[in-house]
Amino acid sequence: MKIRANNIDIEIEDTHPSDTTGRPVVLLIMGLGMQLVAWPPALVQSLVDAGYRVVRLDNRDIGLSQKFDHLGTPNLMWASIRYRLGLGVKAPYALHDMAADALAVLDALGVAKAHVVGVSMGGMIAQRVALAAPQRVLSLSSIMSSSGARGLPQAKPQVMRVLLSRPAGKDLSSVTDHYVKLFKVIGSPGFPVDDAELRERITAAAQRNFNPAGVLRQMVAIVADSRRASELSGLRLPTLVIHGKADPLVPFACGEDTARRIPGARLLGIEGMGHDLPAGVVQRILEPLVPHLNTAQGARK
Repeated sequence: MKIRANNIDIEIEDTHPSDTTGRPVVLLIMGLGMQLVAWPPALVQSLVDAGYRVVRLDNRDIGLSQKFDHLGTPNLMWASIRYRLGLGVKAPYALHDMAADALAVLDALGVAKAHVVGVSMGGMIAQRVALAAPQRVLSLSSIMSSSGARGLPQAKPQVMRVLLSRPAGKDLSSVTDHYVKLFKVIGSPGFPVDDAELRERITAAAQRNFNPAGVLRQMVAIVADSRRASELSGLRLPTLVIHGKADPLVPFACGEDTARRIPGARLLGIEGMGHDLPAGVVQRILEPLVPHLNTAQGARK
């Protein structure tokens, strides 16, 4: 379902679009280049079974949401150099803007407050949502994400090589091969995924949308968000930080840092979890996530 939010078109999925029972809302925000269909159905259904209305969105520039090709394709290498030199990075749009999109989605749906859950870049956006409008956030959950603080460990070199490479061609098979390779590099060693299942999921996502220029614009937005880490100490919200101890893309130390910066945040490290959401990881995430939501919901009544 497409809605108008923050003056752009945003694609969403809402498990209870005509809800009249007042189910509390969980807003799920996906990561870099990932579409709303990347949220595992088992996770969504478990949240519904726990009594929640679940809203997912395609972030701007990805999936079926509005594209920003008119802003051009940024030079990621130059942005990275400027970041390493401590210089300002100019992005086509900011994580602030993506957080504003998320809040505008809630506005469009008539939702005053929500539990906000984000993974990877989505966790960064969720942090920005909480910083921008804490009165609208019932709880914050930041999964496999980071505060963006300088000096944190970076992705392993072999991961960056694959992440920054391009598919061999523009055809569906080449795009699928590329992302299968990427997910095998960043995936969870303790929770392996069947090759056929992984390929099927990636193929379906690529058929729905493939926008590499949008991914680059999102990457520069991440690099340009240099002040978030210092602002997190001002949050006073129930916060859960979940991070894989085997994450090769966003190392576990990034999750530790996020939890340290947010007063009262609870950190859960998962052995064998990388930077993906296979079935076993989903179950491990749900075990603390649902009680976290329930406790925060009860405290806000």
